[in-house]
Formats: sequence, structure tokens, C-alpha cells
Amino acid sequence: MSNIIKKDGYDYIFDASACSSCQARCCTGESGYIHVSASEIESIADLLGLETQAFSEKYLFKHGYRYSIKERKIGESYECAFYDRESNGCAIYEARPQQCRTFPFWDYFKTRVDELKLECPGVIDA
Repeated sequence: MSNIIKKDGYDYIFDASACSSCQARCCTGESGYIHVSASEIESIADLLGLETQAFSEKYLFKHGYRYSIKERKIGESYECAFYDRESNGCAIYEARPQQCRTFPFWDYFKTRVDELKLECPGVIDA
């Protein structure tokens, strides 16, 4: 089974096998926003066995008119509240937000491939 992913409209491909060795650069590093929709909030809360309200209070904050998953500050870096350092993976992988599911194929990176390559070792010129 191939780990290479290609999306129309992008000048790069993604080798998903790189995820196992990259130290989760897409989940750690600079502070940012991990936006979640109402249905994603419900799915994550269900996965964790929490009521939606309890999940929201513990793991989310309001960013403008949207909600974002909280981060933890580790030294000079930040990481998603659901990044599991022990397994070097996502603790909510089955219910991860669409934003995470579509990385690295974000419109932002269409014109910033060099920036993306610094963050993601799985990105390869097409």
C-alpha cells in the first residue's frame, strides 16, 4: 500500500510514512489555532467519554466566532492538547478535526511550499 498522497491543485506530494519519524511538527512548535466545528466537538467529546459542555470547558477556547483546541506550553514550544508525546501521535486520531485530516494540503501552502517543507519532512516536489 502506497503512503504517497497527491491532491489536484498542489505542486507537491506527501509521503505519509514520514509522520512516524518527524516528531509531530504539525502538532507542536509555534502557537496556532486548531479550529473545530460543532460536529467535531461532539465527535471528540464522544470519543473521550465526556459531555460536550465538559469537553468544551476543558479543551477549547473561543477564537473570534470559532472554537479552537487548547495548547500546552512545553519550554519554548507549544503542542496540541491531544498530542501524545509517549506515542508521538494523536490521542484523538479517529475523531481529529478536518484541519488536521487535510494537512499538509491547505490553501495557505499552495504558494508557500518552501515554508511547508521546513515543517513537514513528508512533503516532496511533484
